[in-house]
Amino acid sequence: MKSLLPLTMDNRVLPEVVTPPQAVAVRRRWAICALLLAATTLNYIDRQVLGVLAPFLSRAYGWNEVDYGYIVTAFQAAYAIGLLCAGAVIDRIGTRLGYALSIAIWSLAAMSHAFARSVASFAAARFMLGLGESGNFPAAVKTVAEWFPRGERAFATGVFNAGSNIGAIIAPLAVPVAVSVGGLKAGFLLTGVLSMMWLAAWLTIHRPPTQHAGLLPAERAADARRMPWIELLCHRQAWAVIAAKFLTDPIWWFYLFWLPKFLNAEYGLTLTALGAPLVAIYVMADGGSVGGGWLSGWLIRRGWSVNRARKGAMLASAAAVVPIVLAPSAHRLWEAAALIGLATAGHQGWSANVYTLASDLFPPGAVASVVGLAGFAGAVGGMMVSTLVGLLLQTTGSYVPVFSMAGSAYFIALAIVHALVPRLAPAQLGAGGYSL
Repeated sequence: MKSLLPLTMDNRVLPEVVTPPQAVAVRRRWAICALLLAATTLNYIDRQVLGVLAPFLSRAYGWNEVDYGYIVTAFQAAYAIGLLCAGAVIDRIGTRLGYALSIAIWSLAAMSHAFARSVASFAAARFMLGLGESGNFPAAVKTVAEWFPRGERAFATGVFNAGSNIGAIIAPLAVPVAVSVGGLKAGFLLTGVLSMMWLAAWLTIHRPPTQHAGLLPAERAADARRMPWIELLCHRQAWAVIAAKFLTDPIWWFYLFWLPKFLNAEYGLTLTALGAPLVAIYVMADGGSVGGGWLSGWLIRRGWSVNRARKGAMLASAAAVVPIVLAPSAHRLWEAAALIGLATAGHQGWSANVYTLASDLFPPGAVASVVGLAGFAGAVGGMMVSTLVGLLLQTTGSYVPVFSMAGSAYFIALAIVHALVPRLAPAQLGAGGYSL
């Protein structure tokens, strides 16, 4: 009987390709990663809807700049509180139920915006949205750790984290269409419905990885040692990451919540006209995220030390933000968009390296805790800056002080990081005191 197996040029029979159980698990893990990408995209669409609609909601409900600042601050306060609590809840009840709970809360909160009327009711809706959305990154990172072997986790994390910029791109395109069809309420209801659809897909597809024979125990091996906050805070390395996030995360929050208002105020853009410049800005941000992470790795391959390479990439990212101080004086829309896009690219390149600092300085079992503390600090900083921005704009009517603050924050943060960890020496956990 003639073999049906493929032949080489010299008629040797190639080995039969047998699909092992691991192949099924590989397909399942990447399906789950696709869900994480979708959730992160929805996460950023939900939080971006208010920014896109802000100029029009302000006119509809008579908000001033301070009112809007308070509404934004309510989200950031809840997000900060949630970051401290979400990880513990998800660790206790598992990623399947923990992620489901997070999505359910933020879906209902997103839809509740459609029924808000006063500043207080919008602030309450934003507060609940912040609590729900704070679970996204802890749940997603933990899911990757459960499903992916160590060698693939960074790539999988990069894939789902791309949803942050994708969401920021989709929102200014999709929300105006929804509003044009169903009014202002539709912009909030649409994202809540999409999140509920994601929840149904998650509960259908996701099961604990232990139920899949194709996943080997070694693939899920991780340093499970948990470190109390008080011990982590005894190390300068933790404070370096915290300071970097505290000083620069608020700039990203400003971009998310205030750019549509800036473009509307300075260039008179209508709701539908906001889409093109915002998409261009966040596409540049995507490039900065990939490029910033690539740059430090390329420098290391060129023979630079990790310390020089990481800080060199952070320095380049900080320099890319500086020209944003010229944005308020730009005479043309696309000049301002290019300056802001360069700054968002710089921020994302900076952020990629700051997150990597945590793994440079701490063992795997402590990285999530350090990132959680730093994320909390960034959210608190964002809450403070949002209130300050509202007060500045209400008092001066000028964006110049705000963009000047954005242009200088990264160099200040880099100086503090270098002062705290001049050699990026890993923390000696368990040694007590400040390590260097």
